[in-house]
Amino acid sequence: MSTVERPVIKLIALDMDGTLLNENHEISAGNREAIMEARELNVPVMIATGRTRATCGSYAQSLGLQTFLVTANGGEIYNKDGVLIHATHLHEDAVDHVYELRERYGAHVWAASSNGLFRGDLPEDRHNYNWLKFGFDTTDDQVRKDIIAELTEHGLTEITNSSPTNIEVNAIGINKANAIKMVCDELDIDMKHVMAIGDSLNDIAMIQEAGIGVAMGNAQDLVKRKADWITATNANDGVAAAIHRWVTLPRKEGTREKPNENGM
Repeated sequence: MSTVERPVIKLIALDMDGTLLNENHEISAGNREAIMEARELNVPVMIATGRTRATCGSYAQSLGLQTFLVTANGGEIYNKDGVLIHATHLHEDAVDHVYELRERYGAHVWAASSNGLFRGDLPEDRHNYNWLKFGFDTTDDQVRKDIIAELTEHGLTEITNSSPTNIEVNAIGINKANAIKMVCDELDIDMKHVMAIGDSLNDIAMIQEAGIGVAMGNAQDLVKRKADWITATNANDGVAAAIHRWVTLPRKEGTREKPNENGM
């Protein structure tokens, strides 16, 4: 981050797996308390995840969040009333290519559509679904590289990951940053007033575009290099540490600290 004064944070965007959730897929008491403190200061907290609403909605409800929800890496955006306000699906050519790669490489595959989730087996009638995201998972580094290379050459999709062994495939132009920009437009907030926290490649866009981009202590190395600040791990309340450092403490003390790129 540059040497200009840190922007006042008016919206917090949180990834889920590896970020908000600990290794047991739970929200810790520390993270819950910090999120509550931010909300008491009138700073809304939203989830921006690669998951679908079906697999993340209960977490948002448990936190009492009453704001927008970004799912499928930005493939869908829901408003505070739970109404779908924006959705982007993969083009048929991109879907055909994913199916082709699945047959050729035999990697484990999963997918999310507006109709539901699929793991391992995909439906034969592929064009009868509105596909939000596909995923490949393999421990074979060469296979992973080959799939990424072919997807890149094809040029019809956004390619990220949510762990070092997987590949996530969205429609071109779909990422968490662009989705959060749409939310900011709805809330009349500039992206410079957003703090985004994440750990994987599907979080890089929002970390780079946010006023303060935070990488988890357990984040992939590239994510850490792109972030303004590195917090603690998801096993050690890293979300709470970031909220305390850049939201609650500055507001309570009236300070304008500058981020320390290597600090905790």
